[in-house]
Amino acid sequence: MRSPTPLTLGTIALSFHRAAAAVTQRVLEAHGHRVRVMEAPHEELFHRQAAGEIDVLVCAWLPSSHATYLSSYRDQVRVLSPYYRPYCVWAVPPYVPATVAGVADLARPEVAARMTRTVDGINAGAGISRFSADMIGTYGLDRAGYRFTPGTEAGFLTRVERGIARQEWFVIPLWRPQYLNRLHGLRPLAEPKGLLGTVDAACPVVRLDALERIHPEAVTRMNSLRLGNEGIEELDTLINADGLTPLQAADHYLATRPELLP
Repeated sequence: MRSPTPLTLGTIALSFHRAAAAVTQRVLEAHGHRVRVMEAPHEELFHRQAAGEIDVLVCAWLPSSHATYLSSYRDQVRVLSPYYRPYCVWAVPPYVPATVAGVADLARPEVAARMTRTVDGINAGAGISRFSADMIGTYGLDRAGYRFTPGTEAGFLTRVERGIARQEWFVIPLWRPQYLNRLHGLRPLAEPKGLLGTVDAACPVVRLDALERIHPEAVTRMNSLRLGNEGIEELDTLINADGLTPLQAADHYLATRPELLP
């Protein structure tokens, strides 16, 4: 085995991204690497990898959410195979009647009168935040009083938990994988205009100048790692519902899946 080589692992500052990064960290450590983790919001993280500050970025959602951030330095990296297949939705709590079936239904007067019309999201650089801001105008929701407000992950989670506790009618920009899907049975709304993007591939991105420093078996392992949406949501639940750190969650997850580590 090569002498341990320090590597910088970059992750978007959201819990489910931290979960995937923690599993990646354990894979790299198993092959002798010392790992430093760097967190940043979506767009900033890609800028840092482009500047050479990050060796491995986990994970880029391609093509819908993050291709625009990767495009300026795509020739400087290797994109590995996807860990999972994420996608974006707008969702409502399960107690909102099934007659509210699609995004367009939110504009119906009797629905808008009941609905909280501030649509709270995560940070503005997230793909789902860009998509959601466009949806307000394209679906005419602004004329019914809706507005999209980006925010923090903590504020977003608090908004969902508070709204459900109070049985509020609200719509939330959501995605899979995310632990709230497991806990609350949030119901996706039909979005026929396709503004929320496609099903993406969540791929690790490795700088070419870092590949020669990474143990080749670690690259092979990362390239074959298939966590799936269910696996990421399990890890995310361990972090948010059970109170584990990302590394503790990764260790718990990997303990029952020894085939994922050498």
